[in-house]
Amino acid sequence: MRRARYRPYTGRVRVATRHGASLDTRSPDMHTPIELRPAHRDESAQRPAAAEEPPPLDLERTALFLDLDGTLAEICDAPSQVIVPARTIALLGHLERALDGAIAILSGRPGEDIDQLLDPLLLPYAANHGAEYRDRTGVVHRAEPPAALTVALHALRRRTAAWPGVLIEPKALGVAVHYRRAPSRAREVEAAVRETAAAHAGVFDVQPGKMVYELKPRGVDKGRALRTFMQAAPYVGRVPVMVGDDLTDEAAFGAAQQAGGFGIKVGAGPSTAWRRVAGPRELARWLEGVCRPRPAHGINSKEQP
Repeated sequence: MRRARYRPYTGRVRVATRHGASLDTRSPDMHTPIELRPAHRDESAQRPAAAEEPPPLDLERTALFLDLDGTLAEICDAPSQVIVPARTIALLGHLERALDGAIAILSGRPGEDIDQLLDPLLLPYAANHGAEYRDRTGVVHRAEPPAALTVALHALRRRTAAWPGVLIEPKALGVAVHYRRAPSRAREVEAAVRETAAAHAGVFDVQPGKMVYELKPRGVDKGRALRTFMQAAPYVGRVPVMVGDDLTDEAAFGAAQQAGGFGIKVGAGPSTAWRRVAGPRELARWLEGVCRPRPAHGINSKEQP
């Protein structure tokens, strides 16, 4: 466990960014995940017939969770090429204050990547699909790397060595194999990753994504990450809203909707999310609207305008 660059906890937390901005909020305890019980409701009566544009949010009642690649930033051929627009980073800083700290990033990236992409912000996150957390106090909780990770990485490198355009992305807790530059290799990449996981039964799960297959530690996903955040202040008692673009986000959409909130799918494609925006630019425009002052009684979750 390592500590991020935050001030010590003294009953309330002063959450610092790299350049001195701050936010007061309460501290959570995220060491022991607790499963939330879904609200007792007739979801068929509440769910829109088709994914609709998201409504405005009541910022006093909302807990906001966001994916990064494909959601806050456009997807690029290589992860190293991704840039989050300065406008979007500024919006996130505003939302952190408006939500009283009830915001977090849920990403497949390592925590260090999240901080670099969102500089100067230091937001709470669930990185590596939830195998690594930074809580509201700035403490990072990280699972131990799977013992077979190095062997699996070498096996995938050998298997893909003669496949031009296929990119191996080593991670602290897993391995991602990207084929965006070699789309004809999709089936071969999937087979390579699934066979590697099978060779280490019970150690890894296979996570499909947009032009990528990934080995991740067994049993972690963004749905569990969202539930873990929702057990603690300042998230507890709020309505969860999850925003994401990929298969990796579907578990978190489900967790948000089971807890009385909703998911927002970014981009095209099938999804269990109840709401949708066309892409990262449209999401930024919606977030801008969310930040505008509104009457005291805002719209949240399934309430109708």
